[in-house]
Amino acid sequence: MKSRAFCFALLSVIAIVASAPAQAQNGSLTRSFVSSAGSDSNPCTITQPCASFARAYIAVGPNGIITALDPGKYGPLPNIFTNLTVNGNGWAAMTAPAKGAGITIIGSGNVTLIGLEIDGADAAYNGIVEYSSGSLTVENCTLQNFVYDSSNPALTGNGILIQPTSGTLNFTISNTTVSNNGQGGVVYSPINNGSPSDNGVIDHVIANGNVGGILIDTTAPIGGTIAITVSNAIASGNSQGIIVIGGSSATTKVSIDNVNASGNAVGVNASGKSQVLLGRSVITGNNVGVINSTTSSTFYTMQNNVILDNDTDGYSSLSTAKSLH
Repeated sequence: MKSRAFCFALLSVIAIVASAPAQAQNGSLTRSFVSSAGSDSNPCTITQPCASFARAYIAVGPNGIITALDPGKYGPLPNIFTNLTVNGNGWAAMTAPAKGAGITIIGSGNVTLIGLEIDGADAAYNGIVEYSSGSLTVENCTLQNFVYDSSNPALTGNGILIQPTSGTLNFTISNTTVSNNGQGGVVYSPINNGSPSDNGVIDHVIANGNVGGILIDTTAPIGGTIAITVSNAIASGNSQGIIVIGGSSATTKVSIDNVNASGNAVGVNASGKSQVLLGRSVITGNNVGVINSTTSSTFYTMQNNVILDNDTDGYSSLSTAKSLH
């Protein structure tokens, strides 16, 4: 069990985005292809596929699709600026670069990532990083082995880091595993100074062996209303399974439904100005089952949870959480 305190200090990403290497997208293909037998000197068509996602991205036009034809390692995607779908078909892999990220999304648009295995190899900082507005869909992916750097705590050690800097973002993370990451498995931590109305769905996600399994943190100076649903998920073997930290400006509403949090130091931890609804969930085998330190005790249970056989079932929670019928 990891013992390091779980803390995210919010740092600016503007300098990082500005210094990221540009990746021109000037292709006209509707769909480009990669293959383990391909070459980046090819035009990325189905009969002459490329060897890397980066080359296939340059070849495809806006709203394009990149498809992996066979099992292989296809390298990182440093910057995505436009609408894009990457379909790894469950057999495409990449090793993220040391101190870097596997996939970084900068431009506003709709990005869909399907069937990818992204490994940090205990050297890279993040798997998928989302800085923009629009929409993000991550489906049937595996993200693992990303390292934490204490000199850059807000931007390292995460399987999926969702940190939009402007506009409104809708995101869906489904049927995805995040494991053995030095900080967070799935992290939503916006730093938008406006008033976004972000909506997120985290469904059928397995978070195992991270410092924080699933983190929702709106402590940055943002307004607006944030609505996140965490459903059908498993958080096991993390320092903290599911963490909700509500900021003073944004209205943060989180639904946690049909979740199993077991074997963590803390199963579910809710704090700050957040409204949390917990239903149909099993919280067991943790050092502490539930911590509630939300403002005005805005933590609600549906009386259909099993919170049992933790070293301590509740800390400032079971006696103060509001029960709904």
